[in-house]
Amino acid sequence: MNHQLPLVCQRWREHRSLYRPAGETIDPSELDVSPINVTEAKPFVCLHHYSSSFPASRFQFGLFHHGILSGVAIFSMPMSSQALTNVFPGNPLDSVELGRFVLLDSVKANGESWFFARCRELLRREHIRGIIAFSDDTPRTTIDGRFTLVGHLGTVYCASNALYLGRSSPRIHRLLPNGTILSPRSISKIRNRERGWQYASQILVDAGATPPADNQHLESWLAQWLPIVTRPLKHRGNHRYAWSLQRRILPVGTPLPYPKNCSTAQHLSRLREKSVE
Repeated sequence: MNHQLPLVCQRWREHRSLYRPAGETIDPSELDVSPINVTEAKPFVCLHHYSSSFPASRFQFGLFHHGILSGVAIFSMPMSSQALTNVFPGNPLDSVELGRFVLLDSVKANGESWFFARCRELLRREHIRGIIAFSDDTPRTTIDGRFTLVGHLGTVYCASNALYLGRSSPRIHRLLPNGTILSPRSISKIRNRERGWQYASQILVDAGATPPADNQHLESWLAQWLPIVTRPLKHRGNHRYAWSLQRRILPVGTPLPYPKNCSTAQHLSRLREKSVE
């Protein structure tokens, strides 16, 4: 298999995907990593991450460059605790999902793997047993064809010695005009008039749907407007990764070869890390 060397590292600024040259190395003396609170982490993530959203956070860590917040890592509880216990059986509170990992374009190339290594050290102190993460390599565009997400393989995860567990199940998502996905959970809330359905339905109204009448059956309203204001997105499933933070605990699942380009990225990252130790 031909593994091409990745030439750039993905970064973010105000929802835009930006890139740093892959050959750069950081100076760790200029950086610091520490826990931060939600009030500091949430505005940063919502301002810069392509999703403009913030997950159910359990731990928040900040990367500071000369004292300026330049990156945030959010370790969260996924929508379904089974996403954790399928990989790390037992109490779901003993493991976490890497829910957001956002670095500004001012952070040099191997800053992300260095930052993630420090986060793992901090999570060990909290007695966390393992981490799962997903990378989405399915591109998304606005209704007029502009890319909102070019997708990524999870190169930093491979470079951080994750176990690769293959893809999650493929599915059809509904894409809003601005290029974001209307989550299956939001659709379910509207269809079943569950708590939060008003907020979820407002997303469709903002995209062009007529507000549902007070006595209108929401399932019929959804069936009418969903195909009008959203587009189908054939999603291949996310890449799944896992790290054990304790030697005696191994993730459940058969480790698979990394996706194309990640094996080379892992080797390159090890060389960079040595150069800044």
